[in-house]
Amino acid sequence: MRLYRLLRILFVLTRYRLDAFIPLHLLPWYLRVCLLLAPYRLIPAPRKLSRGARIRLALTDLGPIFIKFGQLLSTRRDLLPPDIADELALLQDKVPPFDSALAIRQIERALGAPIDELFEHFSTEALASASIAQVHAATLHDGSEVVVKLVRPGIERVIHKDIQLLRTFATWFEKYMPDGKRFHAIDVVEDYRHTIEGELNLQSEAANTSQLKRNFQGSDILYVPEVYWDYTRERVMTMERIHGIPIGNIQEMHRKGVNMKVLAERGVEIFFMQVFRDSFFHADMHPGNIFVDATDPENPVYIAIDCGIVGSLEDEDQNYLARNLLAFFNQDYHQVARLHVESGWVNPNTKVNELEAAVRAVCEPIFEKPLHEISFGQLLIRLFATARRFEMEVQPQLVLLQKTLLNIEGLGRQLCPDLDLWKTGKPYMETWMKERYGFKAAIKAIQRQAPAWFEQAPLMPQLIHDTLQETRQLPLHLDAQASKLIQLEKTLASMEARQRHRWAAASALILFLLAFAGPLKPMLDQTAFWVAIALYFFWILKH
Repeated sequence: MRLYRLLRILFVLTRYRLDAFIPLHLLPWYLRVCLLLAPYRLIPAPRKLSRGARIRLALTDLGPIFIKFGQLLSTRRDLLPPDIADELALLQDKVPPFDSALAIRQIERALGAPIDELFEHFSTEALASASIAQVHAATLHDGSEVVVKLVRPGIERVIHKDIQLLRTFATWFEKYMPDGKRFHAIDVVEDYRHTIEGELNLQSEAANTSQLKRNFQGSDILYVPEVYWDYTRERVMTMERIHGIPIGNIQEMHRKGVNMKVLAERGVEIFFMQVFRDSFFHADMHPGNIFVDATDPENPVYIAIDCGIVGSLEDEDQNYLARNLLAFFNQDYHQVARLHVESGWVNPNTKVNELEAAVRAVCEPIFEKPLHEISFGQLLIRLFATARRFEMEVQPQLVLLQKTLLNIEGLGRQLCPDLDLWKTGKPYMETWMKERYGFKAAIKAIQRQAPAWFEQAPLMPQLIHDTLQETRQLPLHLDAQASKLIQLEKTLASMEARQRHRWAAASALILFLLAFAGPLKPMLDQTAFWVAIALYFFWILKH
């Protein structure tokens, strides 16, 4: 099955001649020779298709995991030529839809009623279509405008094959690459498997949407549409239809007079609020999932949809990440290095001052520069190169966050290239740290724990009495344990002595039989003789 999928991938790459995009000068000579002599080079490249279209169609043919990769790349116009970025942007919501009759049958089967009974109106033409699902506009009988989201039929099988293939590649990578273990490739694939499987369950996505809406209830910077639970199942989800400007439509926002600086700053604020205030963040923030309500151009509001992929952080990771970011903002590289050692992200024998110097060399050139002069993609590459020197391990639990950060940077770069990400993010991080670890945070922690303390208060005298009693009896317990240990040592010594005696007896018997093997030979068959010796030998060892 994996071999068939691999052959299918190779066929698609050959069909669209994507080998033309491989920088041969960066490959070892033997790989260059193999590529230059490969038979598929006799196949001409599709002349009617641009290079961007060839890449987009190849990713579309290969399925959802490859489409997700294309969506991520489409947000990084700083890393791609404009023609390729424009084509990949179509992967955000312009993937070819599946048949509407099949969509209707899927809805009726999931919700257990004919389409006319469920909706006053249902549009058979897909409103948008992406890698895993597509949506149709509809109207409920009470007049509410909604969209109905459906999982693509048979998509689970394709994803399962790709995950198996990725797991194989990850295993090879960890086994044969010099630094393979450090990247935890298998763990990263497993985390991605859980993520993508969660995206296939629309009931789980609906729950994520409700949680995100609750986190930003009453917010004037982010709106999350309402979920209609009566019309939601594992493969069908119905939610409020929103009307806004796609975040990628910069020209329309300029025409409406949207304050782009405020919009970009609010995007950064939303990111930090999700990650640090709520520890629950939208991890698929490509332009196809973000809209803008420009009713008040000076106070634009984000609208977030498609919460199939969300991330969260453990308290410990959240704490280390926050302290790291704040140290970066303050250009305190010693603190950054010390935190990396403390958290176990680098070899514990790493010298803090050496790591500090390496981090400073990477980060210092980017500070106090506007966003259009900074590339986090390039920064991450340089940080990974530095990390290799210090055996820094990839943290699988942070991969989703890094992907989200790249998406945020790509959006910010399009909205307001002059945005100073550091000055925008630093005040929020400082406020969060004070709220998390300051005096008010301690008071809140006491308030949270107070009910449990009051509940346990009547039991405290008895607990103290029992503890004192156990403390008094502790010497007696220690003496008893010591006696047991002495007795155990004697028993083991006795067993060892008996074992030695058995070996001696067995050895003596074997020597005796060997010595008299000649006289006994007429009495016993040779095979029976040695079987008898073996049986007697094991009888002695057993008893």
